[in-house]
Amino acid sequence: MISVGEMLKQTREKKGLSLSNVAKEICIREKFLKAVENNDWNNFSSKIYISGIIKNYAKILGLDHKKALAFFNSDYEKKEDIRFKKKVSGKYLAPETKKYFFGILFFLVSLFVAYFVYQLNLYMSPPKVEIISPRTAYFKKEEKIKIIGKTDKEATVNIFNERIYQNKDGLFEYEMPLQKGRNPLVIEVVGANGKKTSIKKDFFME
Repeated sequence: MISVGEMLKQTREKKGLSLSNVAKEICIREKFLKAVENNDWNNFSSKIYISGIIKNYAKILGLDHKKALAFFNSDYEKKEDIRFKKKVSGKYLAPETKKYFFGILFFLVSLFVAYFVYQLNLYMSPPKVEIISPRTAYFKKEEKIKIIGKTDKEATVNIFNERIYQNKDGLFEYEMPLQKGRNPLVIEVVGANGKKTSIKKDFFME
């Protein structure tokens, strides 16, 4: 009975195809297609891997892949003493496939490193704080003004040694009494990482 390797080789030669052409089509190195045509299974990782090559090879040649696999299984059962390698080695991949694989791997690793560095910078940086309101620093008759600020949700806000609590959006409010002349405001914010930010602003009442 004809072997699967002989069947594939004869069909390929009848169609005038070279091993290199077929290898490029199914992304397998030429020497492994040659091993299939020679029914040499010793260099492959598993029966499943060989079956995948034979299936794709048969389809490229326009053969019934089920028939080709039946020939292979019959031959395989006669050679149960074949010792397959435990792992699929990178050498089974065609150069183009290997480049693509390592390109994707490099991209994913770079993405992870960039994200890690970004998160590390966020953690190591002092908290951001800004005064949203009031916009003006000069007042005429107001005895009190409402200070509205924003910072990180996890930060601790202190104004004149008084703990001020922010909402879920990081907004906080403080009623500041005014006297005639200059009224200094100091907001101290300590982040979850222990880093501290202080901002100062003067308000004036005529």
